[in-house]
Amino acid sequence: MKIGLYFGTFNPIHTGHLIIANHMAEFTNLDQVWLVVTPHNPLKKKSTLLEDHHRLEMAFLATESYDRLKPTDIEFRLPQPNYTVNTLVHLQEKFPTHEFSLIMGEDNLNSLHKWKNYEIILQNHDIYVYPRINTEIANEELINNPKIHRIDAPVIEISSTFIRNSIKDSKDIRPLLPQKVWEYIDHNLFYKK
Repeated sequence: MKIGLYFGTFNPIHTGHLIIANHMAEFTNLDQVWLVVTPHNPLKKKSTLLEDHHRLEMAFLATESYDRLKPTDIEFRLPQPNYTVNTLVHLQEKFPTHEFSLIMGEDNLNSLHKWKNYEIILQNHDIYVYPRINTEIANEELINNPKIHRIDAPVIEISSTFIRNSIKDSKDIRPLLPQKVWEYIDHNLFYKK
């Protein structure tokens, strides 16, 4: 089974995440897309994150009607801060019959060379790249790498930061979130302060 791994803090998960994940599941050769809820991105400040279990719950609420989208907390049990290369090794050991690929935006592809052991990732895993507005073209070596697959997915410019700031400013941003995610955030008074 071919699994696309879509990593993110999903703080909160929003319709943009779902559009990309579903596009990858429906319009590539991937069988499923697993949304890997990351407990802590080494490049982000942890103080802005909701607790892990809340972000995971929102991912489940957002994807419950999508058969090919599966949230996972696999990184919650790995040493922190965690790196993608370690997660991939762990998943391959746990699911030896699955073939794992990464899903990332062009902006992340441009910083791939800064990732821990990125050469090993590129050697062993395909990477499905979706477009972003105003990103520099990745270097030629990466663009022409046979493991890199540029996917003509919709360009989505919704950010979790924008959503958090808008909630804090009492803006109605319901169209940017799955209904059940909005209800969960509203009920728990998340991002109000």
